[in-house]
Amino acid sequence: MSENRKPLLGFVSKLPSGTALGNSAKTHCPLCLGLFKAPRLLPCLHTVCTTCLEQLEPFSVVDIRGGDSDTSSEGSIFQELKPRSLQSQIGILCPVCDAQVDLPMGGVKALTIDHLAVNDVMPESLRGEGQGLVCDLCNDREVEKRCQTCKANLCHFCCQAHRRQKKTTYHTMVDLKDLKGYSRIGKPILCPVHPAEELRLFCEFCDRPVCRDCVVGEHREHPCDFTSNVIHKHGDSVWELLKGTQPHVEALEEALAQIHIMNSALQKQVEAVAADVRTFSEGYIKAIEEHRDKLLKQLEDIRAQKENSLQLQKAQLEQLLADMRTGVEFTEHLLTSGSDLEILITKRVVVERLRKLNKVQYSARPGVNDKIRFCPQEKAGQCRGYEIYGTINTKEVDPAKCAFPIDIERAKQTASFTLLCKDAAGEIMGRGGDNVQVAIVPKDKKDSPVRTMVQDNKDGTYYISYTPKEPGVYTVWVCIKEQHVQGSPFTVTVRRKHRPHSGVFHCCTFCSSGGQKTARCACGGTMPGGYLGCGHGHKGHPGHPHWSCCGKFNEKSECTWTGGQSTPRSLLRTVAL
Repeated sequence: MSENRKPLLGFVSKLPSGTALGNSAKTHCPLCLGLFKAPRLLPCLHTVCTTCLEQLEPFSVVDIRGGDSDTSSEGSIFQELKPRSLQSQIGILCPVCDAQVDLPMGGVKALTIDHLAVNDVMPESLRGEGQGLVCDLCNDREVEKRCQTCKANLCHFCCQAHRRQKKTTYHTMVDLKDLKGYSRIGKPILCPVHPAEELRLFCEFCDRPVCRDCVVGEHREHPCDFTSNVIHKHGDSVWELLKGTQPHVEALEEALAQIHIMNSALQKQVEAVAADVRTFSEGYIKAIEEHRDKLLKQLEDIRAQKENSLQLQKAQLEQLLADMRTGVEFTEHLLTSGSDLEILITKRVVVERLRKLNKVQYSARPGVNDKIRFCPQEKAGQCRGYEIYGTINTKEVDPAKCAFPIDIERAKQTASFTLLCKDAAGEIMGRGGDNVQVAIVPKDKKDSPVRTMVQDNKDGTYYISYTPKEPGVYTVWVCIKEQHVQGSPFTVTVRRKHRPHSGVFHCCTFCSSGGQKTARCACGGTMPGGYLGCGHGHKGHPGHPHWSCCGKFNEKSECTWTGGQSTPRSLLRTVAL
């Protein structure tokens, strides 16, 4: 094996000063926002300082993968695959993307070191006058020079010692201030197993970089080669994966652009709909306010009308009362204080006045009532183009004006009727909510009322249904506000359930039975040749289509066959084709 070294300039290139400074994401920790210190690469490819990762709150997870873990670490390839089993695993969340990171056995410090970030941080540190850089050999003093051959940062003391050693006497030493314009400064990556050796080889079997001591040790039988010889093969495979990933990046960027466009369109649509809602609601509010004002004015007009009626009735009653008192007081005074002649002289005038007063018609009850009702669910037409609800109703149901039809019903069948409610003027109420009470009782069994159902149709009508159990005469009471409606109580006659026909409606037995001789008919007709049933133009045929069971001519009539001895059952036997 021979190592084909590339020139140093292949790894250290001079860039404009603004290029490296603008890429702070590659040099600064996303948590502490400072330059990376011992950066660790997470499986999600985000880099965080070791100290920052150790400060994250870990959590316990159940790992069913056994030893076959996806967590990347430098020592993970030396772990033997364990049988698949449930075991506790400590994990953290990536502070950038919240991805779950299963920590290896060594914890945060066992995660892969991001050497790329280490090299990117070094020029940034140099631009900050060497802050944070210490000697790679003593790890104590401040760095002054850098060995370009070993790629090591050295303090003044270690630099002198480096030059005194025979192996490193002729190494090129460069002052740190001369490296501040470089974008990257390479640093040797040492073997985690043999810290004194640099990783220069690659084990194909273990798929990991190794040092010379590893090759002669535990990787003795493994195929190994210099990294410069295998980088093309492995780099090409990574390039192929990258080529397969890049279209997804473009597709995702396009999807995000579409989402951005859709979000903008959504915002515009929301704003447009919100404007429509505001316009509609503002118009609706104005319409409701206008309707409110109309209702209040209507209410005030109703109050004024009813109040005027009451005041007029009050004035009339007060005048009548004054006239009555005058007549009563004068008459009492005449009868108690007047002489016989005085009574007889004034008798005609007094009698005429008292008779006239007694003939005056007046109502002892107020001429108007306080029945004013607001119905918020009733339609009130349109206002400003909007459908408006809410009306003021002054109607009061008058039981004397209410009526309903009644008819003869059948036993064991549900019967119904509709009650129509009207006010004192005979107008339909147009609303529901009245206390309607219905009772249906047999005349001969007053202790066995029929169960009734009253359904309020909310339009001034009430649907009433009941099911009488037995035939007979029933009394129906219908009351509103404990007053009988017009004509209540009613009587209703319930008959037995309609009896259907058991035979066939035919022209003759010969036709309906298909010419059977034994078929008979209730009409009693027969035919020559031994036919027991009726036939056209033969003896006993009624001359009309009729029922074979009872002989009735009406097809929709009720069957009257009783099944008694006088009518043999064999007479009803017919066959329908």
